[in-house]
Amino acid sequence: MGNIENQIEREKQNAKIVCSIEGDSSEDCAAAWDAVEELQAEASHQRQKRLTKTPFEAYCDNNPDAVECRVYED
Repeated sequence: MGNIENQIEREKQNAKIVCSIEGDSSEDCAAAWDAVEELQAEASHQRQKRLTKTPFEAYCDNNPDAVECRVYED
């Protein structure tokens, strides 16, 4: 999760720079802040997904080779 948080911070800095150069009402400024919003939405989705896993799913994510986590194809 830390990686996406770092990306958000980089995009925020980029948006501030773009807006200071191009102006707050420019299309480039709006696009830069849209990129920030998209990353924030993705981070939120990742947090929500992580919170909705059962303890067994979390165990299998951490131990994919465990016998009880094996998935067999027909």
